[in-house]
Amino acid sequence: MSRPTPLSGFPEFLPAQRIVEQQVLATLARTFELHGFASLETRAVEPMDQLLAKGETSKEVYVLKRLQDEGTGDAGMGLHFDLTVPFARYVMENAGKLEFPFRRYQIQKVWRGERPQAGRFREFTQADIDIVGRDTLGFHHDVEVARVMAEALGKLEFLPGFRIQVNNRKLIQGFYAGLGASDPLRVMQLVDKLDKMPAEKVGELLVSDAGLTAEQAQQTLALAQISTTDSSFVGAVRALGVEHPLLDEGLVELAAVIEGCAPITSERIRVVADLSIARGLDYYTGTVFETRLDGFESLGSICSGGRYDSLASDGRSTYPGVGISFGVSRALVPLLGDGVVTSSRSVPSAVLIALTDEESRPVADATAQLLRANGVATEVAPKADKFGKQIKYAEKRGIPYVWFATADGDQVKDIRSGDQVAADAATWQPAPEDLRPQIVLSDRDN
Repeated sequence: MSRPTPLSGFPEFLPAQRIVEQQVLATLARTFELHGFASLETRAVEPMDQLLAKGETSKEVYVLKRLQDEGTGDAGMGLHFDLTVPFARYVMENAGKLEFPFRRYQIQKVWRGERPQAGRFREFTQADIDIVGRDTLGFHHDVEVARVMAEALGKLEFLPGFRIQVNNRKLIQGFYAGLGASDPLRVMQLVDKLDKMPAEKVGELLVSDAGLTAEQAQQTLALAQISTTDSSFVGAVRALGVEHPLLDEGLVELAAVIEGCAPITSERIRVVADLSIARGLDYYTGTVFETRLDGFESLGSICSGGRYDSLASDGRSTYPGVGISFGVSRALVPLLGDGVVTSSRSVPSAVLIALTDEESRPVADATAQLLRANGVATEVAPKADKFGKQIKYAEKRGIPYVWFATADGDQVKDIRSGDQVAADAATWQPAPEDLRPQIVLSDRDN
């Protein structure tokens, strides 16, 4: 068999990297649960008509050909490309069994027909939180999801600093309407390109594609340049001289999010009112979020979302919601690939039981079980080499302790310091930081 070629866009981790990912997922789940979000996992496939209902193209969806070939008479099925579409379907199917507001978190793989590049993959992991109501949903939940995600990302201490950029669709739509724009949605879509093209080019498109006058285009760009860490953006917007009731409503809501997140911000965690954030998807109706990592701005937003007043509707009830999604793979893959972060060892084992000979393996297995019963991950040496070779084997795997059975009783050696002491397998515990692999940061200055 020839050596296989890696598939572009389908990242796979080495064991030490996978340990980092596992700890990240556990930290996210624990934080979400502390805020009362229930865990949910939906199926990987959805009907194509549902996957394409929000305007995505079929090129973005991986179609399951076998189900098409079965001739079921429907439009076929595909792998979900985000967690919002399956969540909307889940809410509709189970509305009679759920208590509203319904709070859920979901950490799953998704598949998307992307052109693989930095931060964009064909298979990747997302972590979503959403709060959904029946017919109504209090605005305070917009503040809540921002705070919860900021707290969760803040607990990932290996992440560099990050900023959650917040805007409000009511604010910008009201501003464009107050300007007299004939197609506010098209204006919004063009403003959303500001992180991909120069402001001058966007200004030209606002005139040629959205029908704005040169003065209206300049006003639109002036709005997009406003960015503050407090509610002073309100005065900056008012100074532009545009008035509209929807603009007033958006200003109040955005100020509430910024002020509500102020207690959890720090030098590393910033929540910013950024009026250039538009989010091109048309189902957002209020608050919108994007998040960027310091030093990794080329990745684009690693965590996005917003308010949608009609996640789904069954004709009798409408289900408004607000949510935010963290691209776990988008953030982790470059950090792991660049060596910015890794694990202190490539295996969970804290102890290696050394063998004096093969006949002693049953005794070593029994010792290992005593340690495991006490919560210490343990493995037995694969063969009875000289002790020096067994210690080197432990070093290569990052295992910090080697256990020896001697005539005077068991002893455990910290192979980093060389310290060796008597120990009882039924009660011995390693140093707390050695019990499980630790996430290790490289020196970013090197």
